[in-house]
Amino acid sequence: MHQYQEITANGLWKNNPALVQLLGLCPLLAVTGSVVNALGLGLATMLVLVGSNIAVSLVRNSVSDAVKLPAFVMIIASFTTCTELLMQAFTYELYQILGIFIPLIVTNCAILGRADAFACKNKVIPSALDGFMMGLGFTLVLLTIGVIREVLGSGTLFSNMHLIFGESARSWVIVLFGENYKGFLVAILPPGAFLVAGLLIAIKNVVDNEIKKQEEARKAKPVKGSKRVRTTGQVA
Repeated sequence: MHQYQEITANGLWKNNPALVQLLGLCPLLAVTGSVVNALGLGLATMLVLVGSNIAVSLVRNSVSDAVKLPAFVMIIASFTTCTELLMQAFTYELYQILGIFIPLIVTNCAILGRADAFACKNKVIPSALDGFMMGLGFTLVLLTIGVIREVLGSGTLFSNMHLIFGESARSWVIVLFGENYKGFLVAILPPGAFLVAGLLIAIKNVVDNEIKKQEEARKAKPVKGSKRVRTTGQVA
């Protein structure tokens, strides 16, 4: 149980691919102009992460060190192709919007990194959980950036969600600043993504420093009512 808790904490916070490892930043900065784009790429990346981690764990004892990296790339490319075909079948319009960034999932260093650092050294269930938590942590960062950029850039939230959830989700859009809001152009452009991502990294570092200070203060704080007792003789 302790191992699973550590895997969960690493994926969501301590070793988050986007905020700590700073991997996969190219698609993160490019497609997070809206929530639906961020969610689409996040789910696709999570699917490839989980599938490749499971496959790598299954073949870890059958692949020699000399060819393991090419084998891992082939596995990741296979799952990326499957994900691309699924999106073409079920979310074709979103697939066209995300464009080249779907096939480029195969070059995401976070996926190859987890396969080499974790999946090839652990059993299937921990590897699957590691892939899911790393994918979930990456997706949550994408969503946070997507929410901020869409709100500031377009003045809306959850627009075009029907691209993933069907026609019933077309009415989910929330207009925050009225119909006459002209938008904040920088938030939509790539520099806006850099600024928001940098802000999130700074917030995480501040939180981590505060947690570290509190832990150090708790360790240094003397226990109330404690006394030093000197004993002599033998205890029966």
